[in-house]
Parts: sequence; C-alpha cells; structure tokens
Amino acid sequence: MSTPRTWGRVLRAASLAVTATLLLASCGSRVDDAGGGGSSAESCVDTSGGSVKIGFLNSLSGTMAISEKTVHDSLQLAAKQINAQGGVLGKQLEVVSEDGASEPTVFAEKANKLISSDCVAAVFGGWTSSSRKAMLPVFEGAGSLLFYPVQYEGLEASPNIFYTGATTNQQIVPALDYLKQQGTKSLFLVGSDYVFPRTANKIIKAYAKANGMQIKGEEYAPLGHTDFSTITNKVKAAGADAVFNTLNGDSNVAFFKEYRNAGLTAEQMPVVSVSIAEEEVSGIGLQNLVGQLTSWNYYQTVDTPANKEFVKAFKDAYGANRVTSDPMEAAYTSLFLWKAMVEKAKSFATDDVTKAADGVTFDAPEGTVTVNGENHHIAKTALIGKVGEDGLIHTVWSSGKPIEPDPYLESYDWAKGLSAG
Repeated sequence: MSTPRTWGRVLRAASLAVTATLLLASCGSRVDDAGGGGSSAESCVDTSGGSVKIGFLNSLSGTMAISEKTVHDSLQLAAKQINAQGGVLGKQLEVVSEDGASEPTVFAEKANKLISSDCVAAVFGGWTSSSRKAMLPVFEGAGSLLFYPVQYEGLEASPNIFYTGATTNQQIVPALDYLKQQGTKSLFLVGSDYVFPRTANKIIKAYAKANGMQIKGEEYAPLGHTDFSTITNKVKAAGADAVFNTLNGDSNVAFFKEYRNAGLTAEQMPVVSVSIAEEEVSGIGLQNLVGQLTSWNYYQTVDTPANKEFVKAFKDAYGANRVTSDPMEAAYTSLFLWKAMVEKAKSFATDDVTKAADGVTFDAPEGTVTVNGENHHIAKTALIGKVGEDGLIHTVWSSGKPIEPDPYLESYDWAKGLSAG
C-alpha cells in the first residue's frame, strides 16, 4: 500500500518528536507479530464482547478549548449515530474521553493511556500540529491508529495517522491562488509561534517568491497571547494588500479586536484565516469579523443533503444556536471513515484496517470524500468563504471538485526542497 519513500519520511519526521513520548509509548507494550505500522507492539483491544472501546482526545481546557470542545461534541454525535445504526461489525462503541488540556505533552500522555490502559481500537482528536507531532511516535510505537481532524501544514505522512482535515494543497495553496486571482501583490504573515504557522509560512513564502508576491512582514505570538497592539501597528504600517492569518485558539479574539480598533477593515486589508471557523465567530465577535475571508473545505452553509441532515442532527443534539464547522465536520467524518475501513477489513486490527483503507469513501456533509491509502489523507474540495452578517461563512470560491492530497507538495515546482529530503 505505502511506498518505502513515503514511510522513510515518516521515520525522519518522528525523530523530531520529544524523546519522552517514545518512552511513554513503550510503557506496557508487549511483543507480538500482529502490531500495526511496522510496530512490534501487541494490541490489548478487547473485541470479545458486544462492544469495543474508542478514544476521544481533545482540549476541553486551556487556550485551544474554544476550538476543540465542539470537535468533541461532533465526535460524540457520530458515535451515537453509529451505535443507533447497529455499531461497527455489530459491536457498540464505548467512548473513553480525555482532555489534552492544550498541552502537547499531555496529549502524548493521554494517548498512551488510551492505547495501553483503556485499550481503545482507535483514537480521534488532536488539533495543533504540536499535539499531533507529540502523539505521532506514541501511535507508531504502539501500533495504534490516530484520526486527526484538522487542517495542517503538510510535509508529513504516517502509517498510524489518518488525516481527515486538509493538507497544504487543499487549503493554503487554494487560498493563495484565490488571492492571486484577486490581484493581491503583497502579504503580511501573522501566526502563533509553533509548528503549523511557521511551516505554513515557509510554504507561503515559497509560493509568493514564485508568483510575484511580496512578503511585507512576518510576526508570531505565543499560543494564548492577548496583546496584539504592537503586531497590529506593524501590519498597518506595512500596508500589505492582505494578511494571511495562522493564529490559533483564543489569540484570534485579541487580534481581530485590535485589528478593528486600529481602523483596519476587510475592504482595506482583508485577512485570510485558516483556523477560524463558525464556532469561533461568536467568541471573536461578529462585528470584528464581518467581511473577512477564510479557507476551509466545509462550511455550515454547504448545500448538500448530507450536510442538511448533519446540521439538523447537531442542532437537535446540542441546541438550535450551535453552529457546525470544518474541524468538527472532519472529525465527524473520521469516525464514519474508520467504521467503513473496519467493516471493509472485517477486523479492528491496525494492520487490517490500514490495508483496507485505500479507496474507502463516505458521503460526508462536505461532499463525498475518498481515502488515499498511500499517504492516509483524503480528497477534499477547497472553499474560500466570507464571514456574513448572519455570523455564518458563505462560499465565494470553490475548487469545484475534490483535490487529491499532496502533503509533500510534490506536484509543485516552487515547493522543491521544502520537505528537506
């Protein structure tokens, strides 16, 4: 299924993760010839009864809770729907939830607990790339599966992770193409100071260089940072045509309030965000976001029968005032994709599931998605949206069809060298 070249890159990526997580992953593991992803770890998953355990791992506290709580809700909805439909291979799903607390080390610790103590068949969650990279060696060491639901910076593929959010060529590159079509000649980059924004901006700068765009500034703030007066003043002084925003979590609240206070508007200098969805609009303040742009693969306003059913089910479960968003839709979709893989494999074992993954499809709220068995990403349609007066995000541009995942940007000449071998 996978090529040696692809997984060779995986091993190099894993070596960058914290050594402590490798130690955590080895705790309680036993040797067996049935381990997944090349691991020799023995699974303790119990499928002898009428149920099977799965793990949900999201930040229910800390700076990322503003975004991740809703993902947890959508995962719970998917599990309830699957159980109401008879479960997976006739077994009811027993959910074990853990709080990643917005800390990568906690994500690694809780992932290890879910795998080795709770004996879950798969884990669904994570948000920041730091959390994912901290968990990656845990899952590879234990031969278990993580379904990661959030758009990210690409340049990664793991035999033990399925990426159901967008990779770079399905979100960031389409956003840049859209800006280019709109006549944008210069950008200012603002991001949180961790893996995703720094890698994303490296990609954005390579694109800009090849497409005649000028980068007029690049500023980072720690996750949870709340004073954006200095950064906003730099943005205003630079006078770029647009801002590319890779801030995550509640830092966006402070940034957009300060942006508006500085007299900057969507008409004068639009901000394109890749981590702000419907759920964050009310927290940031609609008055601070109207007219600003986003790049995702799903909005609540997507007009498909599957989405109408999804939105209704979510509101029925959690309240008429709740909204749906891309990460929660990707998380919801991930559980149904796992179900389809397991049922195709007729097995919960990691090796069997990954071997069955290629070509698995699901009629998701965003549209039909298909799993790429080689790189474990899925084909997704790119959507540029604008925040409306109603607080929802409305599509202003679409790729028109699903874009095949290219996590290493191998099909783009300007991206050569970005993956560093």
